[in-house]
Amino acid sequence: MQRQLQRHGRVQPSIDFVRWTPIAGLAAGLAIALVPASTASASPVLTLRADGTVVTREDPYLPPAQAMPRVEAVPRAPKRSSQPRRKASRAPATLRAKRKTVRSELRRLLKAGALSSAEYKRYRSIYANARTTRSKLRGARRVALSAPIINLARIARAGRLSASRVPALLETVRRNRAWWSNGRLLGGGQRVAFEGSELVWQYYAGQGLQIQWLGTFGRANALWSVTKKDAALRVLLDEALRLAAGRAGGIAFEYLFRFGGGSPPWVSGLAQGTAIQALSRAAAKLNEPRYMQAARRALGIFRRSPSTGVGLRIGSGTHYLIYSYARGLRVLNAFAQALNGLYDYTALSGDPEGRALFARGEAQLRRELPRYDTGAWSRYSFGVDSNLNYHTLSRDFLRSLCKKLEGENAATAAPGVSAEPYCSAGDRFSAYLKRDPTLKLVSRSVRAGRPASVRLRVSKPSFVKVAIYRQGSVVAVMTAHVSGGRRSLRWARPRFRGDYRVKLRATDLAGNVGTAEGDLRVLKRRK
Repeated sequence: MQRQLQRHGRVQPSIDFVRWTPIAGLAAGLAIALVPASTASASPVLTLRADGTVVTREDPYLPPAQAMPRVEAVPRAPKRSSQPRRKASRAPATLRAKRKTVRSELRRLLKAGALSSAEYKRYRSIYANARTTRSKLRGARRVALSAPIINLARIARAGRLSASRVPALLETVRRNRAWWSNGRLLGGGQRVAFEGSELVWQYYAGQGLQIQWLGTFGRANALWSVTKKDAALRVLLDEALRLAAGRAGGIAFEYLFRFGGGSPPWVSGLAQGTAIQALSRAAAKLNEPRYMQAARRALGIFRRSPSTGVGLRIGSGTHYLIYSYARGLRVLNAFAQALNGLYDYTALSGDPEGRALFARGEAQLRRELPRYDTGAWSRYSFGVDSNLNYHTLSRDFLRSLCKKLEGENAATAAPGVSAEPYCSAGDRFSAYLKRDPTLKLVSRSVRAGRPASVRLRVSKPSFVKVAIYRQGSVVAVMTAHVSGGRRSLRWARPRFRGDYRVKLRATDLAGNVGTAEGDLRVLKRRK
């Protein structure tokens, strides 16, 4: 959050002083556990038991939330019409009768033979029971249960309730009904599990509990990396595959809730790449060809362009998007991890299509990589500096690409591709974690009697403190979290003309400290 503190005078934030990464939102995901997973740390998960009680347990195979790449909200301003709002008129009964509903769409799928009679009855019962339970709830519980019901209804109304989407949508409704009938209230980002299931769920404010596919497949990678967890890995993947939806000529692990600018169902190249990685690894470890077949079917969204897929073609290359609905958002850690997943799949399967998809993506990342490097820090996306988590995450994913492309499988999985850009970037990003920030006072003078912008330049995202001295005494102190570049802090109202000394101190996200000093002249106020 952008904030300035004040001491020794009034300090007001400058409108241009911060460009920061988006606030935490969806996703949630997985750190070094992806390449491969580490079980050195555990993550707290609230688990709902069959008897309705909730217990907190530490899951050693689920990376901590702070170590997981988050699927971020993409801010989008609401559209405002210049026309006055009109009172909505009630549609004629004949028109209302033709509108698609959850019940009518389930009947349609039954009549078409896409659902069996037993499946139809089960799904209709889940939906009816959830609506009944919702009518008995109040407050936050009612809001949380309403969200997946509403999302399901909107998908049905849009004619997008396919037979392959029904299992995940109704499972989401069922799990929300179970939790909000028995479980405790949750904070944003809290991870949740259900007894007897290996899937990872997460709470999103206003959207209830949702399947966290990134966390789920990050957990699968962790289970893959250790011995004596093959059974749990198999259960997890089988559960996930039962909830995969048909999309882009194959299968996809869809997100089923509204988020930022995205309406469900949407997909993430980051999550899908991690899914392909986990499935292909498990296929080799467990000697299960069906998992490799599933990984091959999951390639579809990388072939297709947004918004069906995540493959944004740019010249001879392809950028694999973090969100299928956000063409303009190009995220380094998500792109790099999608390529890690495609590489592992190709190296283990030998599939020419996987090799081609990796090659197109790698060619694009190679071109884009310099734009993510400021010379002192990394960027989360074009024009937006990384926070500490994203910086180290991008470093680790780039190092993983470096190691893969230097490995013995590179000759077949990525023939002729040099590892050097990724190795060098990984080394630079590591060095940035230990390099002190540099800063400089840019302003030379300000005018007395009115708010003044004190301009400075800082090399990387930092917490900056600016102290202004007059005749050896402090007259103003300004502090702010700023991103790298040229920034301004607002000095509320310089009172007296004369020469001032300015001392600057910057503490970067890794704790490194840089200092600088400069002179500032306050000019005579204008009448």
